[in-house]
Parts: sequence; structure tokens; C-alpha cells
Amino acid sequence: MAVKGDPNCSVNKGLCYVKGYHSIQILYGEDRIKNALVRRNGRMVRVPMEEALDLVARKMKETIKDHGKDAVAIYGSGQWSIADGYTASKLFKGCIGTNNVEANARLCMASAVTGFLTSFGLDEPMGCYDDIHHADVFITWGNNMAEMHPVLFSRLLANRRTKKNVKIIDFATRLTRTSQAADKSILFGPQTDLAVANAICYEIIRNDWVNWEFVNRHVSFHRGKTKIGYGTEDNFKFQDRAESVSFQDYRVFLEDYAPEKVEKISGVKAEDIKYMAALYGDPDKKVVSFWTMGMNQHTRGTWINNLVYNIHLLVGKISTPGNGPFSLTGQPSAYGTVREVGTLTHKLPYGVVSNEKARKMAARIWQVPVENISPKPTYHTVEMFRALDRGEIKFMWIQVTNPMVTMPNLRRYRDGAKKEDRFIVVSEIYPTPTSDVADVILPSALWVEREGFFGNSERRTQHFEQMVPPPGDAMCITWQLIEVARRLGFEKQFPWSNKTYIKDIWNEYIRFHDNPKHRMAPYEVLRERSGVQWPFVNGRETKWRYNPKYDPAAKGESFDFYGKPDRRAWIWLRPYEPPAESPDSEYPFWLNTGRILEHWHTRSMTRRVPVLHRAVPSAYVEINPEDAAALGITNGSKVRITSRRGSLVMRASINGRGRPPREWPSSSFLTRPT
Repeated sequence: MAVKGDPNCSVNKGLCYVKGYHSIQILYGEDRIKNALVRRNGRMVRVPMEEALDLVARKMKETIKDHGKDAVAIYGSGQWSIADGYTASKLFKGCIGTNNVEANARLCMASAVTGFLTSFGLDEPMGCYDDIHHADVFITWGNNMAEMHPVLFSRLLANRRTKKNVKIIDFATRLTRTSQAADKSILFGPQTDLAVANAICYEIIRNDWVNWEFVNRHVSFHRGKTKIGYGTEDNFKFQDRAESVSFQDYRVFLEDYAPEKVEKISGVKAEDIKYMAALYGDPDKKVVSFWTMGMNQHTRGTWINNLVYNIHLLVGKISTPGNGPFSLTGQPSAYGTVREVGTLTHKLPYGVVSNEKARKMAARIWQVPVENISPKPTYHTVEMFRALDRGEIKFMWIQVTNPMVTMPNLRRYRDGAKKEDRFIVVSEIYPTPTSDVADVILPSALWVEREGFFGNSERRTQHFEQMVPPPGDAMCITWQLIEVARRLGFEKQFPWSNKTYIKDIWNEYIRFHDNPKHRMAPYEVLRERSGVQWPFVNGRETKWRYNPKYDPAAKGESFDFYGKPDRRAWIWLRPYEPPAESPDSEYPFWLNTGRILEHWHTRSMTRRVPVLHRAVPSAYVEINPEDAAALGITNGSKVRITSRRGSLVMRASINGRGRPPREWPSSSFLTRPT
């Protein structure tokens, strides 16, 4: 009937935004998939759910028998619940014995993961949303928070309204609604944020704003490989190699990044670079850096994550209330499911597949021979779809995502999925371009129609109850996986009843974290509370990592970056390298992607909500007004956008909510009046 925010939840404090308030309407679209469908003679026909599940299991068995276990794969997303992802990982990695498990969070969060790992040794954010109330300065790196994280952004605005001298700095490639609310907006050329971050560090050192006590005790310096390529070809392989260097080596490296030099690379005025450096360097200001897809979907995404960490480490503004770098996750459980329970080819619910100790733990808990769990990762997301096209993968089960819209270089993968000897299973709630290529469609329950858990960016696990029954034959995805697993002969590993399986899965999963310094909250506690942050030790949540005041795993009286062997955080020497492609005479424009408030990714759900669909009924392309005038384009007219890989037609938006610059000049674009 209606939705309201949970006033007991510390994340939103009872507030929703436009998609949240209207989310209930996604249950009732006229074309909701309520019955299983199977392709016969080129047409999708309705069949009983049991028959569809039988067919899925039979095709998996046949594929494994004829082509080997690595010919089957599953692809999910950050919309998988924790139970969904855990069950998928257990079935494929533990029982079938293939590491062909991936999720779309690979596309959006891989840089965040590798940034955490390379700088701190653990893929675990150190801060929390409480930082918002303590901070004096917020710098959003390529992040339109007003539309991408509007509830969190409202908390930034509330902080500024109630405290004196709070600043929001929008650092981006175009003007957005975030720019309008910011105190200052600074635009940069795509990927030149690498150079700007190094220039900020240059200024911090030049002005002696370095927190020497922190750096000397808690930081080490390292150089990695450069000119590594961009991974746009099949079977791309890259392995970074860390070389320990001195602070003096780092200082020399930064000499190429004086603000005046970087101004010519980035289009950011030198005085604006110095202004941002002064904010980070001011010992009386607490600073939080927020970013999401702008950095994490960058062709040097790991590097820019490292470089923003470098800034915070140089000034010691990390792991304390109001000080920290924060990579925001977009999907409801990209962190809690994909990164926690191991739905990436190299991961397990604890540790990685290449680690023998981690494999033995998984084998013991899953009750499978350790030999079942391969120590070698197979395909990351993009390579998985390449393998589908090449024929190395013959069977793919796609759940809670729409890759036949979202994948890069899409035409290749759509054609690959349609090849004669490929078999595609799709678990969905509405028809999508992905279900269009399916051989079997399994009707699925939405989160409100089932029980489960999500995990957010601040390491908060949130339990949700089933509130309404699913329509028709729609089934929880976790139970779909269990039904197929049993048909494959794995009754022993999946013994749970339909009444208690979510609780049983949670209780099994947290055995991976049964460590005195790193436990997860019990099921009963999660039922009682509006989310619990982990590690949850002795009844206490951990809000800030690596700080012994708050983190039970940290030793000593000061910071302890225990993820690294030297128990120090690493500052990396990462250079500016240009994007894989830049404008030229044949393709003279940049194409950047963004997000809009009203819709979620490919609109497979939100376009079924009438008010959201009416607000933004179709995709559009934002064009600088001078470029539009030169090309004879008016607002709302249709334009064809063509790249080296494809073409599409959209309507033009000129001087709308997003305003791209014609070029990136050396000036600030917008300063909010005081």
C-alpha cells in the first residue's frame, strides 16, 4: 500500500527519496513475469516451475558431462541478497567445482576492491556514515551524490545547515545537481583527476602540511608497474609488482605534478588545486572524500583510489570520526553480497581461492572435498562474456541483472548469447533485453516478497522480512538455486527447509568469520535491529577500522593497518596516464555516463512505476549549448551518437540538470554565494 523510511535506521533516519517512496509500485507492473517460460521452436511457452527447474538442472548436467565443469557459469549482481550470493558460491565453487561465479559489481567496484587491497591489504572500508556528522569538508570526486546517493547527500546538507564553516566541494567532469548545492564546483578533463590528486600531494608536501608523526609510524612508500595497457583485448593479463621506495623518491616523483603543470593537463586552475590541498592540509579541518562510479569505472580506477588514499594518509586524516576516504557502493548489496560472500571468480566467503587455508575452511563448512574448490580463478565479468561468445562457456545462469543492456561492447555479447549451442537461463521479474535471449526464464520474487539480508558501504548488514507473497509461481532466487542444487545431487550440502533456510544460510555463512576479532552479528540480533555494522564483537559494532579506540582487531595505542605484512598503509607512486581513447578528428567528442535521480540503471523496474516513467520517459544525451548550436541541434531533437563500436539515437538535453563543458578550461565553473 505504501512505503516509509525506518526511523530507527541510522543510515536514512526515516527518510526515503523518490525511488524509495514509489518502490512498492514495482510489484504491480502489468507485464510482471509470474510463470516459468521455456523456449521451444523459437517461442517462449509457459511451463510449470518444476518442469523449468528440471530442465535447468538437466542442461547443467549435460554441459558439464560434454564440455567440463568450467563450461557452466552464473552471473549475478549487487542486487543479490547475501543468501542468494552465498548459495550461488557454494553450489558452483564448492559442489560443481568451477570458479565461474561473477557479478556486475565487478564492473563498478573492482577498482574500489583493488584500491583497498593495494593500499591497506583488506577490502574493508575503514569509515562509516557517521563521518558525515563530524566532518567539516566534503570533497566529492566525480560523484553526483545529489542524484546517486540523495539520502546521504541530504545528510551533508543538514550538517552544513547546522554547523558553521562546513564546505562541500564538487570535483567533477560536468555540472550537476550536486554542483548547484556545493560551495564550489571545479571541473576537470576525464581521467586527469590522477594528475590533480598527485598535485594535491605535491602541495601538501611543499607547504609542510604532512602529518609526520602519522606518516613515520604508519605509512610505507611503493612504486608499481606503469604503462600496463587497458584490458580491452581478450585474455588480457596484468600483475602489479610493488617496489619499496623512500619518501624522498616519492617527493621526486611528485615534481612532475606541480599545480601549474597539472593545470595544462587537467584544465583545473592551479589556484583551485592549491585550494583543495589547503583544505586537506588544514590541521583544524576534518575532511571526508566521497566517490563512486566516476573513479571506480575509470580505466585507471585502482590508481585513482590509491591516490586519494595517499592524500588522506599524508595528512593522517583517516580512521577517525569525520576523517576518511569513502568509496560509496551503489547497489543495495554490492558490498555485502559480492565482496563479502565471494561471488567473484577469485573469492570465497573468507579469503581467496588461491589460498589453501581459505579453501580448506570452505571445504569443511560446505562439506565437500577440498579438491572440489579450484585454486585458480577463471573469468572476470568481461572475460566471462567473451568466453561465452568464444564457446568456452556453454551454459550461463543470469540473475538480478540486465547485462544485455549494461555490458560494454554489447553487440558482441548479445550475438554470443544467441549462438546455437549456448543455453541461457534468466531469473527475472520483468521482461528485459536479457530475458529476450533466454532459453529459460524463471519468475523471481522481489525483496519485499521474501526474507533476506543486504550489506551496505559502511559494513552494515540489514535484515528484511517478507511482507507480501510473490505472485504466481515466482520464487526466491535463493530457493531456485537450492532446488537446482538438489536436482544435481547435492542434497547433503543443501538440506534446509523452506521455512528456515535464510536463517540456516546465515548461521552457516558466519562460521567463516568466527574469529574473536572479526565476528558477524547473530541472526536474532539482526532481526531485532535496523542493521548492524561488522565486525560485531562482544555485542559492539565497529565503526572505524584500524584504530584501536574502535577496532578490536587493531593492536597498540595508535593506528594499526594490520591488513599489510608491515602493518602500515601503503602510499603508491601512481602517474597520470591518458584514457584509452581521447577525442580526435574522426570522433571529436567525449562520451561520459552519469546517473539520474528517477531511474535505477536500465529501468527494468523503475519504468514500471508510472510517476517515475512520466518524469523521465526515455534516455537522453546532454550536449554543451555551444556545440549544439554549431551542429544545429535544439533541445529535445533527436541525435545519433556514434562510436567506434556502435550507434544509437537519443533526444538532446541542452542546459538541463546536467551541463557538460565545451572543453575543460582553467577556471572554476561555479562558486556558491556565501
